[in-house]
Amino acid sequence: MTAVADLSAGELLEAALASVAAFLVGAVNPATILARILGKDLKHSGSGNPGATNAGRVLGARWGVVVGVLDVLKGLVPVLVARQLFGTVPALCVGLAVVLGHIWSPFLRGQGGKGVATSLGAILAVEPWFGLGMVVVFGLLVWRMRWVAGASVSACLLLLGLGVLTAARWVPFGTRETGVWCIVLALVVIYRHRRNIELWISARRDASSTG
Repeated sequence: MTAVADLSAGELLEAALASVAAFLVGAVNPATILARILGKDLKHSGSGNPGATNAGRVLGARWGVVVGVLDVLKGLVPVLVARQLFGTVPALCVGLAVVLGHIWSPFLRGQGGKGVATSLGAILAVEPWFGLGMVVVFGLLVWRMRWVAGASVSACLLLLGLGVLTAARWVPFGTRETGVWCIVLALVVIYRHRRNIELWISARRDASSTG
């Protein structure tokens, strides 16, 4: 696979421009758009997060599914197109950019979703088996725990572990570049869930003290 250092100046420019375009695509928030069409305001409803989970909570389950699918496609399609046109390394840049745009959308004054579905779409375009593993972990934990944030963080921890193994070349698949990319994506999404993690730790601490 071509490394960043092997790209020509023109290829680097193409990757940069594609990443800017991907950031803007990521910044378009389907949950907010659908909510406005339906006369709702996600910012002041439910958890206040403009993502699939809160859309399902406020708008109804089917709209939550619609938003989730659109968010996955928002990550999947740009990366597939970039990989076809420019190669794998520019596609990785595009994948990171679209996730960052989704999480810190300039159209929402720096506020966006938590990046799980969009990251999943990008990962499915690069390392499909990693993405499928995340889906399995997420689905099982949502079924068992009924806690979407916890399942999301757990799926990202799986991605983090797979990224470390791939970057260190301890597994016979993937590349060092895709491994590092998976690590970065996982850490970004976990960071976006930091408030959920803090609340979980606080709840566990309170449960221990009262028990």
